[in-house]
Amino acid sequence: MTNEEKLTMLKSMTEETDNEVLSTYLTLAKGVVLSRAYPYSEEDTVPAKYDTVHVEIAAYMLNKRGAEGETAHSENGVSRSYEDGDIPPTLLRRILPMAGVII
Repeated sequence: MTNEEKLTMLKSMTEETDNEVLSTYLTLAKGVVLSRAYPYSEEDTVPAKYDTVHVEIAAYMLNKRGAEGETAHSENGVSRSYEDGDIPPTLLRRILPMAGVII
């Protein structure tokens, strides 16, 4: 998936239209995916199999903007709570860390 396709997908998942903001969140989410998938290397490209979760993490981060760290909130019948102060484990579990064997 190209970056342009990721931007289009992210736009459809959020109400954000500013490409610069969307690109920033895709960059932040890329760091999350790469640090989870390659904890012991310096990879700089998100593998194609993680393209969707990459965009989903960016959308999650973007939608939480202004409510970072919120663990519970209720107002006018709307309740919010987050699994974690950062990225939910349910998203992170979809990224399998790469490991190697040292002989």
